[in-house]
Amino acid sequence: MLIKRLGRTGLDVSQLGYGSMGLRGPKTWGVRVVDDESAERILNRVLDSGINLIDTAPDYGITEQRIGQFISARRSEFYLATKCGCAPIQHADSLETRHLWERDVVARNLEASLERMRTNCIDIWQFHGGDAETLQRAGLIDLMLDARRQGLIRFLGVSSSLPNLTGFVDLGVFDTFQIPYSCLAPEHHDLISRAAEAGAGIIIRGGIAQGGPDAAIQRPALNDVWARANLSELLPEGMSRTELILRFTLTHPHSHTTIVGTCNLDHLAENLDAAAKGPLPQSLYDEVRLRVASVLEDRRTNATL
Repeated sequence: MLIKRLGRTGLDVSQLGYGSMGLRGPKTWGVRVVDDESAERILNRVLDSGINLIDTAPDYGITEQRIGQFISARRSEFYLATKCGCAPIQHADSLETRHLWERDVVARNLEASLERMRTNCIDIWQFHGGDAETLQRAGLIDLMLDARRQGLIRFLGVSSSLPNLTGFVDLGVFDTFQIPYSCLAPEHHDLISRAAEAGAGIIIRGGIAQGGPDAAIQRPALNDVWARANLSELLPEGMSRTELILRFTLTHPHSHTTIVGTCNLDHLAENLDAAAKGPLPQSLYDEVRLRVASVLEDRRTNATL
């Protein structure tokens, strides 16, 4: 597993991280059934494979409890990233999320996360969305800094996207940014570089485009980009569509770690094998970028007509 430095945090992280939302409870996206035995198996296989960053959130159902129950004994083997601003969810298999930017909500999130995951410190504590002005006005950035002074967290992060991401980068206080990016949704390409060049660690989410055209749960908007860009004709012999998507993401020069979420051991193995092959050849990477940019530009043009 290739190891990269996560910006100014100094953390040496695996180029693949694990996104644990799929362990949220009995059902995920109304399709997958993940019981305790399966959750324990996948979490331990993740660590056995060399992945050393696990990302979660209080509003991922019972995921934090499962992390605490099944791998807290291996806490020294991984960095733990979770989030805050998450209001309580009534049902473990609900996909509805609600974020409240209030001091008592955020403080309770931290206290509960530490207890559920059976740890005394969160490595990366991230705002789960929001905007810079609201979080500053509510005193939540000061609350984060105070938690760090107390040793309850190590680094400040935010999981965000345009248009709010720019304001967070401009503040200059966050150690990490979790940002969506893939060849089928490349809108954040330049902002990723900007944040990294300012010293922040970059955690990519959506780097496998939710499985792309081969996903069990289809996402027509992403599939349309793939089809209109005719990316299938660019696939080298023996390379799957999923491999191309993941390796494209890993080719971004400022992709420090890319969190992929799966509850399928075979898919995990495939992702690990793809990552081990390294970045895409530069000519292939450039051609994919060019074709997708053309498709997205046509989409913007047609939207204004």
